[in-house]
Amino acid sequence: MNNSWGAVIVAAGRGTRMGYAESKQFLLLQDKPIFIHTLEVFSRVSRIKELIVVTGAADVARCEEWIHKFGLEDQVRVTAGGSERQDSVYAGLKELTSDYVLVHDGVRPFVTPDLIESCMEAAMEHGAAVLAVPVKDTIKQVNEEGIIMSTPDRRSLWSIQTPQAFRLSALLEAHERAKQEAFLGTDDAMLIERLGKQVKVVEGRYTNIKITTPDDLDYAVFMQKRGE
Repeated sequence: MNNSWGAVIVAAGRGTRMGYAESKQFLLLQDKPIFIHTLEVFSRVSRIKELIVVTGAADVARCEEWIHKFGLEDQVRVTAGGSERQDSVYAGLKELTSDYVLVHDGVRPFVTPDLIESCMEAAMEHGAAVLAVPVKDTIKQVNEEGIIMSTPDRRSLWSIQTPQAFRLSALLEAHERAKQEAFLGTDDAMLIERLGKQVKVVEGRYTNIKITTPDDLDYAVFMQKRGE
């Protein structure tokens, strides 16, 4: 094992919550598709030798065109994903030959190289790691009628982000088991947890937002203007 690294950038989502016909990862931020901003950050982390973008089958060609336009074609390959995010991640994992992998949302363009590196270091020490931030607000557990059932201690609650980092072999095993058992998880860490493996939380930043709504896009434009 030489601790080689690859990354799967998931850019296969649709723009439903945005209210746009265009997929959110292809919306322009400062005249550049959001997923290109994300790729440019990962391309600056020298230890990442393989970058795989997973997108819808109908979008592969235009992804490749944008990647060429912004000079990333020597670092990035594009592959088609599946009907669910989990299927898309699995498709990307199968394209890698590295020892470790980072999985990241294509619509989180404000991640930074130092956060990526911190997640990588934790994964090499613990086997798996995720970026996360402490929950700021009080959280209530509510039943189907909208009645509060309990109030968890927020000191134990973290909001999970990406990237998430794993040994590639372990994450492939986790995906294959989930596929066999028809289990659909909310993130890749959940699949690893089902194998009985521990996942280390690495504190991220609140600016590492996932752009999924028009308000998120407005905030992203604001951060771009500030030079975040």
